[in-house]
This record gives sequence, C-alpha cells and structure tokens, in this order.
Amino acid sequence: MFTGIIEAVGSVQSIEPIGGDLRLRLSVGSLDMSDVQLGDSIATNGVCLTVVAWDQHSFTADVSQETLAHSRIAQLKVGESVNLEKALLPTTRLGGHLVSGHVDGVGEVQSIEADARSVRIEIWAPGELRRFIAAKGSITIDGVSLTVNDLSSNGFDLNIVPHTAAGTIISGYTAGRKVHIEVDMIARYLDRLLSAKDEYAEPAKGVSIDLLAAAGYLRR
Repeated sequence: MFTGIIEAVGSVQSIEPIGGDLRLRLSVGSLDMSDVQLGDSIATNGVCLTVVAWDQHSFTADVSQETLAHSRIAQLKVGESVNLEKALLPTTRLGGHLVSGHVDGVGEVQSIEADARSVRIEIWAPGELRRFIAAKGSITIDGVSLTVNDLSSNGFDLNIVPHTAAGTIISGYTAGRKVHIEVDMIARYLDRLLSAKDEYAEPAKGVSIDLLAAAGYLRR
C-alpha cells in the first residue's frame, strides 16, 4: 500500500526483455534505500513493483505480462523520469489517500493551461473508469495522489499546485502524454458490492397454495 505522496523522481537505467516479461533497472534519485529489503514494493509511476535487486542508487524489478497489459511500462524509454514511492509503514502519515499500486487503466493528457501559479490539466479517461471518478474525490495519476477538480464529458480536470509539479514528473507533461490512472479503491469496492448484491442474493420464493398451507393460513 502507498499514499500517493511521491518521495523522489528517478529514471530508467535499463530495460531487458526476459522470457516475455521485462526487467527494469531504475536509478532512484534522492530516494532513501537504507531500509529497503529484497521483496519490498516500490511504486513506479503508480505501478507496484517488487524489488529483486538493489543498491543505494538503484533497484531492479521484473514486470509481468499482466502489468504490461494494463500500463504503459512497456513504452518507457531509457533515461525517462519516473515517480517513486516506497510502500507505507504503520507509522507513515497518510498525507494523500490509500493507493494500492494496481493501475486501473491508461488515460491521456488532453490539455494543460496555466492558472495563476497552478496548472490545470484535463485528462481523458477510459469509459469503464469514469463511473468511479467524482468531483472533489481522490484519484492517482502516475502514482501521485490528486483531487479531481471537476468532471468533463470524457474525463476529468486537475489543478496542480507548484509544489506537486516541481516534485513529480507532472512538470514534464505535454498534451498527448499517456498516464496511469488508479481510481479511489473505496469507490471501486462500493461499486462491486452494489453490483454483486443481486448476483449472490437468495432467489425470491413465490407465494403458492402449498406455502400458505404450510404456514397455517389455509386448511386442507
């Protein structure tokens, strides 16, 4: 689990195809690696990756076909910057919101406009994700916990303050950029609970003469 508060910006050092999967080596920038252990999770542009090797300046992770199919990891290029966050601890301040690191889909930057010292960004979202997105609700873009400013006909708008832009890869966004989207997990589970209530409900029993007689309402 993560909070969506980016700890450092790293970059892709190498990309190696292995048996249909990918192995990534990433430099970690200013990320503190002193407490990292084998098997730890580090969110990379919002994708939860498992550390298979590391040192103080980098880590290596394998990326499965499932992850490649639902993210833009396969489109990363050597030298490209990435947002990094280590998994949260029980003592971590929950400054953003609960983030699983399981990307729900890929969106696209539609427009970027200055708004005083902030930046407004319009994101196109896949249709199947839009029902989970609410104005003033939480959303994760490339691992960054953000608040939805408003909804549009095919996605949503964000307001990015200078601190967030400066500390993440958002400062380098341009129109047409593909981004990872993780919707709020509470919305996702509520949707599943509501949609599944009929699926698992006991079938209704119709009223019949035999049922009434068994209940004592009729004499035979």
